[in-house]
Amino acid sequence: MRMRKTLVGPRLRALRREHGQTQAEMAEALGVSTAYVNLLENNQRSLSVTMLMSLSDAYGVDWRDLIKDESSNTLADLRNTLQDPVFGATSPDLQELRAAIDHAPKLVESFLHLYRNHRNALENMMRVGSEGGMPDHMLSSTPERIIHDFFRDHSNHFPELEAAAERLRAATPCEVDDVYALLKGRLMRVHGIEVRMASVDDMGQALRYYDETMSMVHLSEALDHQNRVFQLAHVLCLVELPTLLDELTADSDLQSDTAVARCHVELANYFAAAFLMPYEPFYEEAEQTRYDVDRLAAAFGVSFEQVCHRLTTLQRDGAKGVPFFFLRVDKAGNVTKRFNSTSFNIADYGGACPVWNIHTSFRTPGVIVPQFVELPDGERFFTMSRTTERPVFSRDTQDRRLALSLGCELKHAHRLAYAAPFNTEDNELFAPIGINCHLCPRKNCSQRAHQPLMMELPINTNRRGNTRYES
Repeated sequence: MRMRKTLVGPRLRALRREHGQTQAEMAEALGVSTAYVNLLENNQRSLSVTMLMSLSDAYGVDWRDLIKDESSNTLADLRNTLQDPVFGATSPDLQELRAAIDHAPKLVESFLHLYRNHRNALENMMRVGSEGGMPDHMLSSTPERIIHDFFRDHSNHFPELEAAAERLRAATPCEVDDVYALLKGRLMRVHGIEVRMASVDDMGQALRYYDETMSMVHLSEALDHQNRVFQLAHVLCLVELPTLLDELTADSDLQSDTAVARCHVELANYFAAAFLMPYEPFYEEAEQTRYDVDRLAAAFGVSFEQVCHRLTTLQRDGAKGVPFFFLRVDKAGNVTKRFNSTSFNIADYGGACPVWNIHTSFRTPGVIVPQFVELPDGERFFTMSRTTERPVFSRDTQDRRLALSLGCELKHAHRLAYAAPFNTEDNELFAPIGINCHLCPRKNCSQRAHQPLMMELPINTNRRGNTRYES
């Protein structure tokens, strides 16, 4: 049996340097020739199981860390980064990018880190605009960005949470209609926690409150049934798996207690989705229905939004679903939720282009609106957008509507029932969108709202163009 050699060379080289060894010294420790170590470091030999075990024994490392291949995500990150207009029209080809990842992984990592700081600075400057002073830490990442990167670095898939959810769900098998009773029963039986419904007046702006001193969970009457069940599954994770949550976030870049707590909330949401939609049956149903979100929601007794979230997590080896990205925006275009099992920059920075019909879906509440889109670099995607309703608290806030968009690369669209009626060979099918106006290089766009930062659009006093930014 041979292991994949992808990135084994750079990892081996880094391991040797961490121990301050030459190739000859590493060869002696492993009982092989110096030439063989050199071939391994240059990816000219595959790593055998015997050598893998020798490395684990000699250096006390987990063999899984040695063979873990993150090159595909790094390659996608690098390609997305170099498509920024700041780098000009010419970019390295795939062979050059792969060579950089294979032979200079630390340099690539530093380059991507530098670019993320650059993007953070741009986003902060666009946020501040001309009003007020500049932030004290212009290059610092927000907790939201760090949490987003944390989930994306794990491909939005956490096997430990999946296993825990499957174990707890299997402990008391039940029908979909009985999950709420199952959760209430386990919280009371195992943890002595009572669940009570509370009026909107008593709950105020809260939807769920867990009173640890009284061992009681209060759920707002504003929650519909699907969200009541989801909230109890969320609480179950917090009270039953606190150690696992700490272990998952131990090596993250989250520094403040508040940031860690927010990440634990997102991980508990992940667990809740995994508990309500167990991986194997959910994956099989998704494939069978060709990712029909409404049918999946009906089959598992969950909401449309919860299904969209769960679809982004189907990244288990041997049973991978379509790699989706998921966005939720409010009426002002603010991104209020984002999940991404891919490295698509449309998911990292998107949501602000008015040509994308995630915004026009507000005109047709509850209707799924499919759209094929193309980014300025030529990348094409299939997206489907639909509104979702939030709980109503009072007459003053009756319209709590948000818009969701679930999307994937065009090459996966044939697996989706929503894309079946369309002829993807027709170039007129694709709407030209951008990330946002500040970074979009498209000319003659009638929806442009800002001058792009990286280029100057032509202005002719004798001609009136689509917008006041070019003519």
